[in-house]
Amino acid sequence: MKYFLWLLKAAIFFTLFAFALNNQQDATVHLFFGAQWRAPLVLVVLAAFAFGLVAGVLGMVPRWWKHKQAAQRMEAAPAPRAASPEPAPADSVPPHGI
Repeated sequence: MKYFLWLLKAAIFFTLFAFALNNQQDATVHLFFGAQWRAPLVLVVLAAFAFGLVAGVLGMVPRWWKHKQAAQRMEAAPAPRAASPEPAPADSVPPHGI
């Protein structure tokens, strides 16, 4: 299994490496107000991936904070005592198996 994982990692690496070698042509990204960014296509794709990753993480931060605060409130609150339930009278309990 260990060798299979190494083989899988090597295949992914060489696939991405071949992608980078095949996409060295210059690409132009047209920004606002006539600004342009010229870079190899692989860098443009990498920058778009990084931007999406950062946007996704920043979009999750408020939810993480909300869950963290809720967990802290649950830790700080004293646990309610559960009263021991009183046994039900024998005649009100339905028979088993029906």
